[in-house]
Amino acid sequence: MDSTQLKVLVVGEGSDMFRIISEALSSEPVQLFLARDANSAIEQFEVLHPRIVLADFVLTGTDGLQLMDRLLAADPGTDFVLMADRNLDETALDAIRHGASECLFKPLEAAKVLFCVHVLVERAMERARVQQLEQQSVQAFQFQGMIGRGPLMIEVFHKIRRIAPHFRTVLVTGATGTGKELVARALHKFSPVSSAPLVVCNCSAPVETLLESELFGYVKGAFTGANRDKQGVFEHANGGTVFLDEIGELPLAAQAKLLRVLQNQEVQRAGSPVTQRVNVRIIAATRRNLRQMVTHGRFREDLFYRLSGVEIPLPRLADRKEDLPQLLRHFLQVYAALFKKEIVGMTRRAQLRLFAHTWPGNVRELENVISSSCIMAVGKVIDLADLPESFRSPEPRLEPEEEEEELLTLEEIQLRHLARVLKRVRGNKARAAEILGVGRNTVYHMLSRRRMGVAPETQSPRLKEPLH
Repeated sequence: MDSTQLKVLVVGEGSDMFRIISEALSSEPVQLFLARDANSAIEQFEVLHPRIVLADFVLTGTDGLQLMDRLLAADPGTDFVLMADRNLDETALDAIRHGASECLFKPLEAAKVLFCVHVLVERAMERARVQQLEQQSVQAFQFQGMIGRGPLMIEVFHKIRRIAPHFRTVLVTGATGTGKELVARALHKFSPVSSAPLVVCNCSAPVETLLESELFGYVKGAFTGANRDKQGVFEHANGGTVFLDEIGELPLAAQAKLLRVLQNQEVQRAGSPVTQRVNVRIIAATRRNLRQMVTHGRFREDLFYRLSGVEIPLPRLADRKEDLPQLLRHFLQVYAALFKKEIVGMTRRAQLRLFAHTWPGNVRELENVISSSCIMAVGKVIDLADLPESFRSPEPRLEPEEEEEELLTLEEIQLRHLARVLKRVRGNKARAAEILGVGRNTVYHMLSRRRMGVAPETQSPRLKEPLH
């Protein structure tokens, strides 16, 4: 069988029906299989994973609608076509409402069979092309493990490149899950000391004395249990970079010692009268508002100004939803490979549910959702049933304006985002194309489609592929 051929399963008892379908599709890139009854259809479906199913409504022991429910529950990416008598109009409409791609009336006409299947084949090929482009776009808009094509993340990437060669201290701010450690690693990689160590220390240690020992080290006998000399983080990173995560949790006593490192490039181990010179770059990160902490006396003002000379604020995922398609594709690739599954996409209804979410946990929450969904998926496409339980039912109703903004097709999101970028750059299409990472012709093409009022549904095929 040609690898480009799609598998089509025909379900029905009539030999004339199969002959008509076979002759009608002789020129199409498909391979036909026949199942005489529902049980045989289910068995072949599980083995063949056909892309298209053509099923008669009248089947022994069941009917076409029940078979459709069974097959689409197993693989919502299948295109199901019901074949019914002309007096079953309501049945045909019911089938369409519950997921059928099309309904063909009997007696079958070869021309209509050909047209129906040809359209489904074209859609399948288009979906394959879209997936290939999405995979390429993930690579194109990936920067040191971070994914983004919108102006907010593009600005973050530009800042990292500008700052990395020169910084001594940088403050990275943002909510939990926005990628602060990824920014720190990118800054170190593009710095002149990239070959030296990057040492990470979380400042939210529960015991203050343990944290100070970790940061500054100690000498043998400094306290009970100090049986040997121990280097601190700054000594270990000498010549390289120290990443202080959650700097807002650092106790005031440790803040004073950190200020000495910044001012004099010196550290003093606990229990030792001797100071040692160190040459380190410092990246601090926090989810807290350090300015407010300074006002309330919980963070040293002099240390704050030392750290915040250069600041990189990270946007929330809710503020850059234009990056969601690339993030989804990226995490699908990562976790499909990790769990050794052939997952290639996500149904449209599952995508819409994710797009409607507010993402309080930001990119980390999204990553966890995709990881969990990949574990639960039984085949090549993730559906609503594979999402975590909290995502399977609609979220609380939003105000009408918010609801309309959230429940958009991917194309409409792209068009609206283009409009926002153009407004920000005062209509400069060349600059807009540069920010969006596309060619200028693409911007003109999107604007022309916007003016013509093309319905996004007619332009963006569903992201569906058969389950494995």
